[in-house]
Amino acid sequence: MARKKLGIGQKLGFGIFDLGGNMLFTLMGFWCLKYLTDVAGLTAALAGAAVMIGKAWDAVTDPVMGFISDRTITRLGRRRPYILIGAVPMMLSMWLFFTVPVIPNQTLLMLWAMGTLMLVNTVSTVINIPYSSLTPELTDDYHERTSLNGYRFGCAVFGTIIGAAAVLPLVETFSGRTEKQGWSMMGLILGAITMTVALLTFIGTREKQHTRADIPSEGFFPTYKQVFTNKPYVILFTSYALHLMAITFLQSILAYYVEYLYPESFARQMSGLPLDFTTLCMMALLLTAMVFIPISVLISKKIGKRRAYQICFLVIGAACIAVSAAGHLLPPHLFLGLMVFAGIGVGFSYVAPFAMVPDTVEYDAVRTGERKEGAYYGMWTFISKTGAALSVFLSGLILNWGGYVAKAVQGPKALLAIRLIIGPIPAVIFLGAFVLMRFYPLDEKTYRKIMGQEK
Repeated sequence: MARKKLGIGQKLGFGIFDLGGNMLFTLMGFWCLKYLTDVAGLTAALAGAAVMIGKAWDAVTDPVMGFISDRTITRLGRRRPYILIGAVPMMLSMWLFFTVPVIPNQTLLMLWAMGTLMLVNTVSTVINIPYSSLTPELTDDYHERTSLNGYRFGCAVFGTIIGAAAVLPLVETFSGRTEKQGWSMMGLILGAITMTVALLTFIGTREKQHTRADIPSEGFFPTYKQVFTNKPYVILFTSYALHLMAITFLQSILAYYVEYLYPESFARQMSGLPLDFTTLCMMALLLTAMVFIPISVLISKKIGKRRAYQICFLVIGAACIAVSAAGHLLPPHLFLGLMVFAGIGVGFSYVAPFAMVPDTVEYDAVRTGERKEGAYYGMWTFISKTGAALSVFLSGLILNWGGYVAKAVQGPKALLAIRLIIGPIPAVIFLGAFVLMRFYPLDEKTYRKIMGQEK
C-alpha cells in the first residue's frame, strides 16, 4: 500500500465515532459499579461479579467479530456495514441497561444486570471492532497514523467529558418521581448520541475496495495463534491491558472516594458552584487530558511513541499514590490540582498505543503476506477488556471485604478498601506496564526499514 495522506474531513469523519465510543467507556467505567450498588441495589460483590461476567462475554466476542469482519466483502466495505447495522441497537441496549426493573431478589437482579450488560457489550463489539480495524486501512504512514489517532482521541475526550460530567445533571433533570427514572432517561439520551456519531462515521468514511483475494486463508484458531507470534504486538497489548486494568480501578472508585472520604467541610466550600465536587474532579481530569492529547502527539514525534506512552504510566501512577495518601486531607483547590496532574498522564495515554497497533499489524503483514486487521483489533480488545473485567470484579470484592454499605457512613475498613483501590493497586500495575514497554522494539527507524521506506 502506498503512503496515503488524509484530509481533515476524512480524519474528522473517522474520529467522530470515538466521541460515542469513549463516552460509553467512561460512563461504564465511572458509573457502572456505583449505579448497580447505589441505584439498582445490588451488593458490591454481586455487582462486581455481574460486571466481570458482562465484560468477559464482551472480551470473548471481540476476536469473533474481528475474524468475521476480516472475511466480509460488500460494496460498502468490510468494516462500515457493521457500524451501520449496530447503531440503533446500541442506543436501545444502553437505554435498557439503565432502566432498572423491580426485582427484589438479589440473584435475579444480578442475572438482569449481567444479561443487559452482555447485550450492551455485544452490540458495542459489533460496531467497535470493525471501526478500530479501519485505522491501518486508511494510511500506512508512520506519523500520519499518529495524526489520525490524534483526531480520533480529540473527539474521544469530548465523549469522555460527556460520559463523566453529563451523567448526574441528566439524572437530576429527569428524576421526576424517582431517581431510577432519571437514570433511564440518561441512558436513552447518551445512547442516542452514540447512535448518531456512529452513523456520521459510516457516512464520513470510505474503505478501499477488497476482493476475495484479500480474505485471509487461515481458520479461526490458526489466525489467533499467528497473532501471538508477533512479539511487538504481544508486548504492546499486554502493556495496554495493564494500563486499562489500572485505569478501570481508578474510574470505578473515584465517585466512591469523593463521596465517602472527602470531608463534608471541604465539599461545602464548593456549594456555590454549578457542579457537584465529583463532577468537578472528573472535569479537571478530562479537560486537562484534552489539552495534552495534541501535546502528546508533538512529543511523540520528538521522542517516539514508546517513550510518550511511558510518560502516562509514570504520571498517573504518581497521582494515584498522592491521592490515596493525602487527597482527603487537601482543600478542594489542591485536590483538583491533583486531578489536573493525573489528567496530564491521561492525555498521554490516548494516542500512543492506538498509533502503535497498526505498526505491529503492518509488521505482521510484511512477515506473512496476509492482512488480518480485524484479528489484531479483536485480540487487542479481548485482552484489554479481560483486564478491565478483572479490575471491576476485584474492586467489588475489595469493597465487600471492607464492609461497604451503599449510601451509609462507611467504617474504617471500607475507607481503607477505597484508598487501596484508588492508590497502591493501580500504581503497581502502571509500574509493571512501564517496565514492559521498555522491551517494545518498533521505533520509527525500524518500522521504515520493515516497510522498505528506508534502507
